[in-house]
Amino acid sequence: MRKVKELKYTQVYRTCDLRQLKFKTTEDLTPCTDYIGQGRAIDAVNFGLGMEFRGYNLYLSGPPGVGKTTTIETILSSIAKDKPSPTDWCYVFNFRVPKEPKAIELPKGKGKELKNDMEDFLHELKINIPKAFESNEFEEQKQNTLNQFQREKNNLFEELQKKAAETEMQVQFSPTGIITIPLMEGKPVTQENYNSLDEEIRNKLKASKERIDIEVAEVLKIARKLDRDAGEKVKELEKEVALFSVRDLIDSIREKYQTYTQVIDYFDQLQKHILENIDNFLPAKGAQPGLPMQMPMRMPQQEQSFTEYKVNVFVDNSNSEGAPVIFETNPTYTNLFGTIEKEAKFGTLVTDFTMIRSGSLVKASGGYLVLDALDLFKYPFVWDSLKKALENEELRIEDVYELYGFSSTVGIKPEPVKLNVKVIIAGNSQLYSMLYAYDEDFRKLFKAKADFDYIVDRNDITLSQYSCFLKSVCDRDGLNQFDRSGVERVIEYSSRLAGDQNKLSIEFGSITKILKEADYWAKGDDNSKSIKRQHVEKAIHEKIYRSNMIEDKIQEMITKGSILIDTSGLVVGQINGLAVYNIGDYAFGKPSRLTCETYMGTEGLINIDRRARLSGNIHDKGVLILSGYIGTKYAQKKPLSLSASIGFEQSYDTIDGDSASTAELVVLLSSLSAIPIKQSFAITGSVNQKGQIQPIGGVNEKVEGFYEVCKAKGLTGEQGVIIPHQNVKNLMLKKEVVQAVKDKKFHIYPIESVDQAVELLTGKEAGGKGSTGKFRVGTVNYLVDKKLREFAEDYRKFGRQSTNNKKGNGTT
Repeated sequence: MRKVKELKYTQVYRTCDLRQLKFKTTEDLTPCTDYIGQGRAIDAVNFGLGMEFRGYNLYLSGPPGVGKTTTIETILSSIAKDKPSPTDWCYVFNFRVPKEPKAIELPKGKGKELKNDMEDFLHELKINIPKAFESNEFEEQKQNTLNQFQREKNNLFEELQKKAAETEMQVQFSPTGIITIPLMEGKPVTQENYNSLDEEIRNKLKASKERIDIEVAEVLKIARKLDRDAGEKVKELEKEVALFSVRDLIDSIREKYQTYTQVIDYFDQLQKHILENIDNFLPAKGAQPGLPMQMPMRMPQQEQSFTEYKVNVFVDNSNSEGAPVIFETNPTYTNLFGTIEKEAKFGTLVTDFTMIRSGSLVKASGGYLVLDALDLFKYPFVWDSLKKALENEELRIEDVYELYGFSSTVGIKPEPVKLNVKVIIAGNSQLYSMLYAYDEDFRKLFKAKADFDYIVDRNDITLSQYSCFLKSVCDRDGLNQFDRSGVERVIEYSSRLAGDQNKLSIEFGSITKILKEADYWAKGDDNSKSIKRQHVEKAIHEKIYRSNMIEDKIQEMITKGSILIDTSGLVVGQINGLAVYNIGDYAFGKPSRLTCETYMGTEGLINIDRRARLSGNIHDKGVLILSGYIGTKYAQKKPLSLSASIGFEQSYDTIDGDSASTAELVVLLSSLSAIPIKQSFAITGSVNQKGQIQPIGGVNEKVEGFYEVCKAKGLTGEQGVIIPHQNVKNLMLKKEVVQAVKDKKFHIYPIESVDQAVELLTGKEAGGKGSTGKFRVGTVNYLVDKKLREFAEDYRKFGRQSTNNKKGNGTT
């Protein structure tokens, strides 16, 4: 078996040397214009933006801070300026169905023009119509018309008087109507005289009155018709006068918009409405005699607002250049889809088409709308409404409270507006997977996906790009420039974030944060004009210090002996495992004691944490793998009569992951062989059923966590950590740990197999099988095999004895 070599200090940290770039500070560099490490994502974005077919909206997938928003903003600003500007949208009064305002689409800038033209048109109407009706010619024509009908009425009444006189009846006109009175000898007959007359005379008078009453009724019928005809003639005259005033005004703007059929149709209805409501433009007339007075609440409504003649420019693109690009950072229902505002009048809420307000979705029509995926699910109704709008390619402006029955007021229903918008959603990969799996509409509407990477290869090209990126941030945010040593330290920090010596993190949110904090510490250094390595080191140290209080508390408990961790000595069935604690913005490693007790039985491996429901599925799987390893290696020719309990001591939270499976296997072998384990070591690594060591995560935090415990308890030069050999490339340890490795005060060993771990931790040979198929005498594997054989034989003897006892007692 190959001997394990200790890692050199140069292997646990990869330094950065940028001398080949030949710059002193980032001032000498040009700002970065490349999308570092995002070639795949950029190609996908260009594809999604270029696809004009329905349903090719774009989902930007990736962790926060990798530049999704910055990248899409840069790309959109570049392509949008060459796109045509979108149209304007206006809402106007619907004279046919007043509760359903009409939507009119016009070329860019025409919406505002139409609004201004209508305002000027209305202003002219208010002047010209009253002026026309105040002319002497109109008054003369109107009076002539009325006089003509009045003469006809007078002739009717004269004829009625003559007929009444012929029948000895008198006709009198009163405010309540026409009264007929009998005459005798040319004098009116009073009721007293009438009662004293003979019955024959009374009957004669009565018959005469009935005949003349019929004539009166006929005359009144004709008179009322004459009044109606007179009113209609006057209205026709008023319409002719008004049309003369309106025609020139409306024809002038009609000619301007003659190519827009929606506007022409609106003008036709507008003209008809004006002519039917001429009185609205005339001064208010005094109350007619005999009519009831208006209620005081109606007084404010006497002044005409002429709202129906206004234009609501719903979307105004008059000042836009190219296609719109809108980033909606607060996608509430109102902000995204628009709203219908209301105002309180006399204790009730009222609205009209001029109160329709647009949202970012329709403002982005003809261009691009960028949204954060998680924000869409923070607000009710937003996601479903967005899908509906994209599927139907139209936007309905609706009162969401009315839509779901939360409002009893009667509102308006504006005509839908056509949509032609590319929606871009930025979110993480987990949300994308959930939506794709459970939301059928999402699959239809977001057919394009761009995956943003979070790491990139560390090579000469990316080092140059990274240096230029720092220059861009300094220029953009007004930071001091970095000298070469500062840039080198940032790149080293980036490799630590990436968790790989050969990679760089492109989570630029985290990188930019350190750049700004390094600038803060550099500006506090009066002797520095640029940001140097020590300033970046200070920023990283202070960032950790602000977040590692819990780590310090745990280290204190270990030092004081509250948490039991040994860093020296030899103990059978006891080993130091390593775990990573993540507290949001900071992760740290903590050693944990694992113990194992073995005894004869058939229960196999008992995972104490699993029995206590304090372990996750992955950890349970790692423990179960140990059974396969033990059975394959030691129980080919004998039954496995083993019970072993393995558990994390002083563990009170749920643990998960299989990185402790190597430690669990070694401590099991120690318990079986009765060979003690060096407590000066901690070990991490996953193992498979073949005994091969597999890589794990968080190796830097784990190594540093055990180092801090050893430092607190006293470095002896014997302590160290055993890691999977695949994780060597992931090591980017703290400066202090690197120095300890260099000074041989702390050691790191990479292993490939369980046997290598056993030899390092016990100081004994693991031992392989010879030509006879048996392990070499005195080795760890020999002792384990021997112990398991003893368990099997003792268990068999115990079973025979138990059977004999049952027979002797007469039990069958």
